[in-house]
Amino acid sequence: MSERKGMPMYDVAVIGYGPVGMVTAALLGQAGHDVIVLERYPTLYNLPRAAIFDDETMRTFDRLGLAQALLPTLHVQRNYEWRNGAGELLIEHDFAAVGGQGWAEWYMMYQPYLEDALDGLVRGLGNVEIRMDSRVTALHGTHDGVDIQVEGADDVVSARYVVACDGGNSFTRAWLGVGQEDYGFSEPWMVCDFQLTGDGPGAADIPKARQVCDPEQPISIISLGPRHHRFSFMLDSADSFPVEREPDRVWARVAAYVDRSRADLIRVATYTFRSLVAEHWRSGRVLLAGDAAHQMPPFLGQGMCSGIRDAQNLAFKLDAVLRGADDALLDTYQSEREPHVRAIIAKGIELGRVQTTRDPIAAAERDARLIAQRKANGRPDKMRFPGLGPGLHDASAQAGQLMPQGRVESHGTEGLFDAVVGRGFVLLVDGLAGASLDAPTAELAGRLGVGVHHLTDRRLTAEGITDVGGVYGRWFDETDRAAVLWRPDFYILGTVDALSDVPALLKTLANAVEPVQAPATLGEGIRP
Repeated sequence: MSERKGMPMYDVAVIGYGPVGMVTAALLGQAGHDVIVLERYPTLYNLPRAAIFDDETMRTFDRLGLAQALLPTLHVQRNYEWRNGAGELLIEHDFAAVGGQGWAEWYMMYQPYLEDALDGLVRGLGNVEIRMDSRVTALHGTHDGVDIQVEGADDVVSARYVVACDGGNSFTRAWLGVGQEDYGFSEPWMVCDFQLTGDGPGAADIPKARQVCDPEQPISIISLGPRHHRFSFMLDSADSFPVEREPDRVWARVAAYVDRSRADLIRVATYTFRSLVAEHWRSGRVLLAGDAAHQMPPFLGQGMCSGIRDAQNLAFKLDAVLRGADDALLDTYQSEREPHVRAIIAKGIELGRVQTTRDPIAAAERDARLIAQRKANGRPDKMRFPGLGPGLHDASAQAGQLMPQGRVESHGTEGLFDAVVGRGFVLLVDGLAGASLDAPTAELAGRLGVGVHHLTDRRLTAEGITDVGGVYGRWFDETDRAAVLWRPDFYILGTVDALSDVPALLKTLANAVEPVQAPATLGEGIRP
């Protein structure tokens, strides 16, 4: 770690130590950078907020080395129901046991278990310092970083960059004077969390993922993993919460689903579901992530997932910048992520308005329309999310989309691609495309840290990886591409239809990530 005027200079300061801050710190720490985390509370929050994450997020947890340890604490959910007050099925979303990212498409979790696992990981990194009970009170830019004032501290904390993961009420966003666009979706809900204490009669019948679209009382019922459950009730007004939160009233509300003898009420809280996007996600060397940058209604279960996508996007770009790349690369963060976030918010609001229709006549019309649509479709819906906006990728049709992950075998080891072959920037060449890369192209890939691999199972050759599940062979067949380059956040940087075009593809990457200045020594800030 370098010093500036006798003070330590961290590579990155992360403000906020929820899941998004934890993942950001872990990714940067594992990349070898000196990180300090500043959390205003003295301990972990230790109560659930988020409830769901997807296969893309699980792929991130696997990259961090946590997936296998998390699995026993999770419930894999295969469907998501929207029913009216009479119990009729209006909408059904289907989720695969193995999705495009190689993991189940929908996991239900108890957030404190996830945070315990992430906290243990981060605390095991010798180059990440965690300061709890450290409320940030001011940030000031310097010529080579940011000085951060912490309440009660004699000295400032200095870092080359700051990632603010300090939530919907972000101090950092307010300090920077960043405004927010409000989509106008604002609803008060009462959230009631339970710990199941026994499997008694009917325990298996508690809905795991159901939205009850009853105009008299909209309800959300969500599993929080194997032993916890959440019931959320829309309130007519936030002012009614002090009365409605009384335990006897809560138990009366859930009596149709869970018996008091089989569960403990562990939390009752009120939330106003909001839909907000910060106008700017970057101010100089300070970047906003997670709820500090965007808030969305919970109907798609994408709030935490979106924040962790932010962390993945920022981590590999900050890594490049800290190694000397032009920090204009960080401008692609918001341009890539914001369209994705806005699309999810718009879809969440659409579904939210379906559920929270309070007029009985309008609700009856909604029911008839949705039941007719479901009969016409003949099968459950699949959730589809968009790719990236403009940024670090080329103009090919597949660029900016998530690269699927399948099972492969290499040198006697079989498993998911990330674990068997490697992570980071990956260039995968279709074995049907012909010869291997020429020496100059292979040298350029090596200089950029790109792992080059050849798919060979369809026309076995001397070396390469075997596509055990056929995922990559199908992808090449469907896209008619010769090679694909994807990024550490699993999104495709570009594709080519001939191996002769690979040098140009690698040059796109080189122009963004190669040093334009002498890079700092790993784990050290640039000295003034």
